[in-house]
Parts: sequence; C-alpha cells; structure tokens
Amino acid sequence: MLPNKVSIALRTAILSVALSTSLVSLADAAAYHRLDASPAGSYRIDPDHSLAWFTIGHAGVAVVVGRFDKLSGSYTFNPANPAGDKVNLRIPAASINTNFALRDHDLRGPDFFNVREFPNITFVSTRYQPTGKEGGQLYGKLTIHGVTRPVTFQVREIGAGPVPALPKPWGGYLSGYEATTTIQRSDFGMDAYAGMIANTVHLHVNIEGVRTAG
Repeated sequence: MLPNKVSIALRTAILSVALSTSLVSLADAAAYHRLDASPAGSYRIDPDHSLAWFTIGHAGVAVVVGRFDKLSGSYTFNPANPAGDKVNLRIPAASINTNFALRDHDLRGPDFFNVREFPNITFVSTRYQPTGKEGGQLYGKLTIHGVTRPVTFQVREIGAGPVPALPKPWGGYLSGYEATTTIQRSDFGMDAYAGMIANTVHLHVNIEGVRTAG
C-alpha cells in the first residue's frame, strides 16, 4: 500500500474509533426524555444548537424557507420573577441562507437587508408575560434593516436540566425554547418585489442555552 494511502487509512480508522466511542457513550445514557428541571438562571446562547429561520410566500404559489447561519446572545429566566427576564439576540444579516446562492446575494443587497449598511439583526426584550407553566409572550424591540419595531414572540419552553453527556462548550446545565412571531417586511423598509414576494414573514427562533450563573 502506498504511503499516502496508508495515511488515509490510518486517519479513517482513528476517526471511526472516535465516532464509535462517542456513539457508545451516548447510547449508554438514559433513554431520550424531556428534562423538566428549573430553567432559572443566566444563559449563553449556544450557536451550534440554535437556529433562526423564516418562511415567506413566493409568487403566490409556494413558500420559501430561509435561515440565518449565525446567531449569538444571552438570556435570563426566573419563573419566580418573570418581570426580570431578559433576552438579547444578534444575527449577522449576511448569514442568510435560502439554499439558492443567487437569491441570497440579492437578499444581502440594497433592495432587501443591505448588509453593508445594516450588518446585524437584533432583538432586545422589554418584558415577559407567562401564559402558562411552560410558555408565555415575550415582548421586545426587533431591529431589521436599521428599523426598530415592537414585536411579540410566542414562547414555549422545551426543557431544562443538566446534560453531562455533552462535552464543553455545549454541555452543562442547559435550557431550550422555541419562539415564533409574524411581521410585515414592509414595516422594516423592505418592500421590493411586492407583486412577487409576500409581505408577511413568519419568524421562528429555536434556542439552546448553556447556563453561566444560577
């Protein structure tokens, strides 16, 4: 066997052993179930296990799904004092991805997000109002394309608790949420191609956070 082929085979074997070991350790963990410990604490959003995505009507015949490949932020949550809950989220607008490079190029341009002038999408909460044990309404200010508008997210807690099976920086005491809202893109100064692209945008944010303080 040639030296380069030996090297490739060796690396492949090492990778296979590493993956097998990881799968075994995960298989040894308890069966999958929702963690329902207290979500109280301050959290750093884990960008590797979080996602902001959207749906919007196209040409009156279909729905386009897009996402943002980067996001960061933090949140605090205290079921005993929801008035003190805070969420800060930042999304680089240039990370938009609709699975079509030409369309993404246009979306980054001046007709839409204009990422050179307005590089970030941000959300800063103003208050949280529980509507049940595991959900509520999150009020705040959403900034897109340099325009700030009030929005309300419908929030649902997915789970919370210690997750020792994941190594750092992903593991630890985690909590997760999903949040949804609907906006009109024209409210944020993005009304190009109104006859081809719907005005209503459905926003979805799935968040997993690592607790930094109890």
